[in-house]
Amino acid sequence: MARELTVGQLAARAGVAVSALHFYESKGLIRSNRTLGNQRRYAGDVLRRVSIIRIAQELGISLAEVGAAFEQLPKDRSPSREDWELMSSRWAEKLDARIALLQRLRNGLADCIGCGCLSIDRCSLLNWNDRQAAEGPGPRRLIAGP
Repeated sequence: MARELTVGQLAARAGVAVSALHFYESKGLIRSNRTLGNQRRYAGDVLRRVSIIRIAQELGISLAEVGAAFEQLPKDRSPSREDWELMSSRWAEKLDARIALLQRLRNGLADCIGCGCLSIDRCSLLNWNDRQAAEGPGPRRLIAGP
């Protein structure tokens, strides 16, 4: 049987608080086995899953999306490279869209700041007289792009 990690060992190796591991487990993102003394023990592949959770959170991927992706991974064995690639490829389109949005925002802000006077009449994000209200709620110009 492969070496299992205690909750403290997993927390230290993953760089998260023990409470985060308990939270991830309560959400079904990771799972543990219990010893006869009712202590949690985690299989080695859980460290990989926690790492993916942390990276996903940094990328703005919700825990619900992580959970949906993890549902596609095998439960009875450590995920293979192909398993991880399939899971992560499902996020690529969303991340590409987020990157494009951030680039438009960055470029729009640079244009405004680059004018030298911060003139609001030249701001590409400005919505004069609320003309975009008919297009729907939210920051329509930024989301729709140029």
